[in-house]
Amino acid sequence: MSFEALNRRAREARAWLHEACFPLWASAGVNGEGGFREILSLQHTPEDSSRTRVRVQARQTYVFAQALRQGWQPKRARRLIEQGVALLCGPSLRRDGVAGRWLAADARSLTDETADLYDTAFVLYALAEAHHALRGEGETARLAASTIHTMTLALERAMRSPSGGFAETLPAPQTRLQNPHMHLLEACLALSAAGLEPVWARSTADDIIALFDTRFTEGPGGLLGEKFSADWSPPSGGAAGHVEPGHQFEWVWLLHRYARQTGTKPSEAGQRLYAFGLSTLDAQGRAVMEVTRDGQAIDGSARTWSQTEALKASLARLEATGDDRCARDAVARYDVLMDHFLTAAGGWRDHFAADGTPLAQNMPASTGYHVVLALAELIRLGDMR
Repeated sequence: MSFEALNRRAREARAWLHEACFPLWASAGVNGEGGFREILSLQHTPEDSSRTRVRVQARQTYVFAQALRQGWQPKRARRLIEQGVALLCGPSLRRDGVAGRWLAADARSLTDETADLYDTAFVLYALAEAHHALRGEGETARLAASTIHTMTLALERAMRSPSGGFAETLPAPQTRLQNPHMHLLEACLALSAAGLEPVWARSTADDIIALFDTRFTEGPGGLLGEKFSADWSPPSGGAAGHVEPGHQFEWVWLLHRYARQTGTKPSEAGQRLYAFGLSTLDAQGRAVMEVTRDGQAIDGSARTWSQTEALKASLARLEATGDDRCARDAVARYDVLMDHFLTAAGGWRDHFAADGTPLAQNMPASTGYHVVLALAELIRLGDMR
């Protein structure tokens, strides 16, 4: 029964994406200057801002790459992908070939050229997904592939760290972060799936998995830490005890995808992080923002993205094990996401306090990547059964 319930939700998710989400963000979410809007109002209307993040342009490019792969309005989706790829391959990049942080409102030039691994990872990810959606055909796909090649060379040259991984920013910081490396792993898996830079993508993914095994999960309980010292040792003080359930869930999905794509044995860490994440859900079944390593809430508020990662983790465990309990978990996680965070008009209520009070002042476009990816995974598994 749980599998049937999940398949019904997969059909509902497809309808919501095609009839509400994609149309909303393809209209109100596109500004007149050639870029994607940073935010919409809580009433789903356009709100212009003085600048926009490179990562938003990348994430929205992914959204419409996914729309094309699902068959939503192909001509319109292609135009939006072309718009995004042109922006990501041009004004979003510094002269050295890595991504900056912020673009002007007209999306024609960087206003903050700080080299950022997180943003660079998302540009690589979006270009790989665009190339994949376009089936490698046409000028836009060729531009994406050539830019990816240039960017991977630039990453190696400018940001490779002698202590492992890559510098999170330039100049290299003293505090190391797992989060940008997590998304670089995601980008590497997308590159591999698209047949792009296969040697670099596989070796970089392997390196990040090694960091996960030896550094990111070195602390008590084998849980995923967030911040580390310059040599990747756990930080001293209270920061070492703080973990984010959303990122525990996100790594469950990434570990599963890595194993599936490389034909390797699934990491045992996936079950450990998944069980811990489930143990920290609040009374409403929501994934909260931050907890101690023994599961006590530090920040009991809940954001949309954490719910999508909880859904993805349940789906990954379901695909790996076929366990009906994981199907039930996925149904519950989907219901929390759809009933409490997503709107019928294709948007989201992005942040709630622990007591349920709405905290979001607007609707960030950046959340769309999380929502679309999670629902795409639900649809993929529904199509397989």
